[in-house]
Amino acid sequence: MTALDPLFAPRAIAVLGASATPGKLGAAMTDSLASFPGPVMKVNSGRPDPDRGFFPTLGEAAAAHGITPDLVVSCIPAAVTADALREAAAVAARAALVCAGGFAEAGGDGALYQRALVEVVRDTGIRVLGPNTSGFLAPHRRLTASFVPGASDLEPGPVAVVAASGGVNHALAFALAEAGVGLRLGVGLGNSLDVTQADVLNHLADDDGVRAVALHVETAAEGRRLTEAVRRLTDRVPVVALVVGRSDIGDFARSHTGALATSWRVTMTALRQAGAVLVDDERDLVDAVTALSRVRLPANPRPGIGLVTAQAGPGLLLTDDLRSHGIQVPPLVERTVKELRELLPALTYLNNPVDTGRPSPAITQVVERVSEDPGIDVTAVYGLLEPTAVDLPAALTAARTATPLVAVVGGPVEQARRTRRELGEAGIPCAATPASGSAMVRALVEDAAARTRLGAVVTASDAPTLPPLGPVDEHTAKGVLADLGIRTPVRRVCADPTAAHAALDELGGPVVVKILDAEILHKTEVGGVQVGIRTHDELDEALVRMPASPALLVEQMAPAGPELIVGVRRDPVFGPVLALGAGGTAAEILGDVSLRLAPLSANEAHAMLDELATRQMFLGARGATPVDRARLTHVLLALACLAADDAVAECEINPLRVLPDGDVVALDAVLLLRDPRDQGGSDDA
Repeated sequence: MTALDPLFAPRAIAVLGASATPGKLGAAMTDSLASFPGPVMKVNSGRPDPDRGFFPTLGEAAAAHGITPDLVVSCIPAAVTADALREAAAVAARAALVCAGGFAEAGGDGALYQRALVEVVRDTGIRVLGPNTSGFLAPHRRLTASFVPGASDLEPGPVAVVAASGGVNHALAFALAEAGVGLRLGVGLGNSLDVTQADVLNHLADDDGVRAVALHVETAAEGRRLTEAVRRLTDRVPVVALVVGRSDIGDFARSHTGALATSWRVTMTALRQAGAVLVDDERDLVDAVTALSRVRLPANPRPGIGLVTAQAGPGLLLTDDLRSHGIQVPPLVERTVKELRELLPALTYLNNPVDTGRPSPAITQVVERVSEDPGIDVTAVYGLLEPTAVDLPAALTAARTATPLVAVVGGPVEQARRTRRELGEAGIPCAATPASGSAMVRALVEDAAARTRLGAVVTASDAPTLPPLGPVDEHTAKGVLADLGIRTPVRRVCADPTAAHAALDELGGPVVVKILDAEILHKTEVGGVQVGIRTHDELDEALVRMPASPALLVEQMAPAGPELIVGVRRDPVFGPVLALGAGGTAAEILGDVSLRLAPLSANEAHAMLDELATRQMFLGARGATPVDRARLTHVLLALACLAADDAVAECEINPLRVLPDGDVVALDAVLLLRDPRDQGGSDDA
């Protein structure tokens, strides 16, 4: 039992606004619910007709049926919905589906209607799905709470859909049916006034009939509550997420890391870190959940894929697509190649992908040998249907493979569709094209890798002592970083030019001279940074060029090297977010940044560099010394630790320079603190 059982597993249902007039919402919903095995009560206060089963009030309908409905489906206008649901709660209805629009999404009076509905939920405890949704589907319960034509024909199966949009929910449900995959539960959230995606995911976590979940996200207002629900669910079943909003950069703090960390990126980061497999479009979403509903690999940081193709060209498309996504297609060991030579003609290619030339009667044995190779964790097969050469579905279902099998089958439309369904029923995910086959394999690989990351321990340490509330200058910010074990340049704070000259004598050239003013975050833009100062004359000339400042900072100049930007900021929804990018303009122009929610594990921090398009700059390109990965990981974890303090709004190191010995040094630092009045609130707005 879960809190949403009255909604998704009701004993009895009532339709408010039920109608016998074709074309009306209440009529369509009543027709859709006709297959429900329990009582369906029809309530129409405007045109009651008890003889035909239409009652003026819910109380009278419940009395006539001898049972109180768990679920009320509201098909009445927005203006009267709140009062109707309050009456429903008074007769012990425990859940409601509100289909009508005209609430907050419409503006004007709609916002008032939604607030009234919120008050009903608060006062009565009734759970509300919607408003502004086309409903939900639970085929295994013969429950079609939807007015969409054809929804009642969907078959039950192992995949659940949790979509922000009712329309997307139905579109995905029909696409899954086309792929030969049945539906366990399909939910369109609509306005999410009460029941949210996290609520539905938590409900699914206790449903043994679910094998995979398709998640469609438009906004992530729940923040970490959503990611916690995904994390809980992925312990048992895979979650595949499609996040809308790639082009929306959102509103972020005025900093480099803030400008880079779009709402779409942060949401993607949060879901991936929680264990979800991410996809770019609805086609990949359907392919991914189709595969994961039938096969789930053990946790593995980088599974190897063995490919067998009966046609070289399509097989190369599949191979190329997998490798372009970083999927490992390793060479086969000599023993495997030797065994394949005994099965296939001499002209075929035998070292992954394995080309059989044409569909071969030996394909069963070929697939088995490839699957037994020690470097292979998943075996994928491409073939066109050529019944005169080999019965491909029979050959694949007969294979006793050492790894899970994924098939890609082409051919005459109806014959290929039947084959894909037959293989799917045998537990073999089957795609229609190389691109779809690649999406299936990638989903299996990414789910296995995600579960490896989820097993890592989150690293925590004591946070440093922060300065008093107020603007923080660069020297103080670097002192905080030093307390965290982050290397900073040797420097001196100077009250006047005389002290600056003394610092030059002490430190030796070359030095960097900066204005030290907590109110000026971008010193370079105002001429407040002068570099390469070696002599006292050069220092005097530099001081003339610099604006007035309360103090000066003189520090040793670091050797040249590639530069990174590292920062942490407090996202209004997800809380602390850590960013790593290429320094300078590359991160902003190219969007070359990797994000994580804090806190995080050392494994997650270590992997951030590998996600940068410019990573080779920091991994030893053209003979340069590669960055010390352990030191960089330490910097990332230290900033994540700093962000655990509610007083920290943002901290940025730009640039973080890679030194000739591979160590990293923070050349500039910004630390912004939050007013105590802004602390202690939830980041999960």
